[in-house]
Amino acid sequence: MSFKHDVVIVGAGLAGLRAALELAGSLNVAVISKVYPTRSHSGAAQGGIAAALGNEEPDSWEWHMYDTVKGGDYLTDQDVAEVLARDAPRAVFELEHMGVPFNRTPEGKIAQRAFGGHTREFGKAAVKRACYAADRSGRVMMDTLYFEAVRRGIKIFPEFQMLDIVMADGQVAGLVVYELATGEIHLFHSRMVLLATGGFGKIYKTTSNAFASTGDGVSAACRLGIPLEDMEFVQFHPTGIYGLGVLISEAARGEGGVLRNSNGERFMERYAPAIKDLAPRDMVSRAIATEIREGRGIGGRDYVHLDLTHLGEKKLAERLSDISSFVRIYLGIDPVRELIPIQPTCHYMMGGIPVSVEGRVLWPSGESVPGLYAAGECSCLSLHGANRLGCNSLLDLVVFGRIAGRRMAADLEDLSWVDPPRDAEHRARERIERLMEGAGSEKTAHVRSAMQETMTALCSVFRTEQTLARAAVKIRELKDRYSRVRIDNRGSRFNMELLDALELEGLLDLAEAVVVSASGRKESRGAHFREDYPERDDENCLKHTLVHTAGEVLELSYKPVTITRFEPKPRTY
Repeated sequence: MSFKHDVVIVGAGLAGLRAALELAGSLNVAVISKVYPTRSHSGAAQGGIAAALGNEEPDSWEWHMYDTVKGGDYLTDQDVAEVLARDAPRAVFELEHMGVPFNRTPEGKIAQRAFGGHTREFGKAAVKRACYAADRSGRVMMDTLYFEAVRRGIKIFPEFQMLDIVMADGQVAGLVVYELATGEIHLFHSRMVLLATGGFGKIYKTTSNAFASTGDGVSAACRLGIPLEDMEFVQFHPTGIYGLGVLISEAARGEGGVLRNSNGERFMERYAPAIKDLAPRDMVSRAIATEIREGRGIGGRDYVHLDLTHLGEKKLAERLSDISSFVRIYLGIDPVRELIPIQPTCHYMMGGIPVSVEGRVLWPSGESVPGLYAAGECSCLSLHGANRLGCNSLLDLVVFGRIAGRRMAADLEDLSWVDPPRDAEHRARERIERLMEGAGSEKTAHVRSAMQETMTALCSVFRTEQTLARAAVKIRELKDRYSRVRIDNRGSRFNMELLDALELEGLLDLAEAVVVSASGRKESRGAHFREDYPERDDENCLKHTLVHTAGEVLELSYKPVTITRFEPKPRTY
């Protein structure tokens, strides 16, 4: 079956929905989502959305911009950080007017709390900048924007999986899409495509990401020959539930929670004496990993404790109710009286598809790909640099989702309809046929588990030349094994075994891109920590990495970082 729309948006999270709302009413817009829209991973965000409102103490957009740049270890493009920080108050007020139920101060203003790396007066002290709705901020924002999309009549196709981007005459001509409920392959003919498919945390064994976070948009762009930017920068959130990776939001520490080692010591005082447990995520994750390495994990094991017991039952119920519920359900622990075992968990990808500040996807030459856009975690502006500042993710989605939507509306008149190639669906059908009818004997689950074990052991919080070299060899071996994957399920309705196998092809490509990019960056910066190169090297490495396919191998190139207001300096807290 074939569909025809002016614009097709892939992903029904906050970036995709916010872009769709900008286009609603004037264009024929379709949103496709591999899950039911309100299950999109944006809804898992807990802590809040950053904006220098100054509702509880003095704040300014300049301080927010500075924290974004410093948090990103000066790899952030500063013109982009300025757009974000300036627009943040407008974005939050817009959400409030749509109906997002933010917590309130006694005066009726939007309540704000402290979050890691957010400071006032250019780093002098912590500041309350995170606007929040208890500990379910992403959930209520998702519900609000989805309701607004339905109200405005936006056509949404739930449980449709993108397989390929279709190009013709040098511009986008649509998408090839797999319908989970029927097993049918459809062609969506369009003049524009926006990729808003989120991250790809499933390349790691332990992650806070949803099962759907498999980087479909990023891998599809990679197959077109579009380079991927800053893929070495993978954020590990310090406080995932031990053994599961389920997130305990930074909001827990923003409300006063502290980290303790086996001696009961509040160890972050040694690593970040000024802001302690509210240091940026990369620093806290490394501190936890160091405590464990040096034998101060709880009972000699690979976790430490998050202590919320001093916050009291009332505050936990009012401000951290979901987190408290997670701990009770998954661990059988009452956080009012007991300490919570936590360890770093893969959380966010700073790298992705290179885009302009207006969301246009860029070729290696820097020219935009006609008709192709990206927003949210799958894109790389680069706003987050080497380490995303907490509460900037929800803000990124609504600010740059809106900007991309506005750009698409303006660009549409310059894009004519082009006919897709007659064989547009050929590659997708061939992939599915190989997986279902091939002679191989490998199982998707075995290859995926081996990939996740490899990335977790050799390319996570700490890295070296030796571990990255071993990871590169192992991933190439796993790609060879993947060529022999065959599935047993021949069904056409909700064939999740087939979907897992299709996703794995892209995940392996992305894992290799992360490893190759990490090997090329011979310094430590933000979330990328090389034990063999433990210092930041601005002279040689203050640049963005681009990785692209050249035949059977991946090649690296680089482009400069945009510096406007803040010159790089040592990053201390």
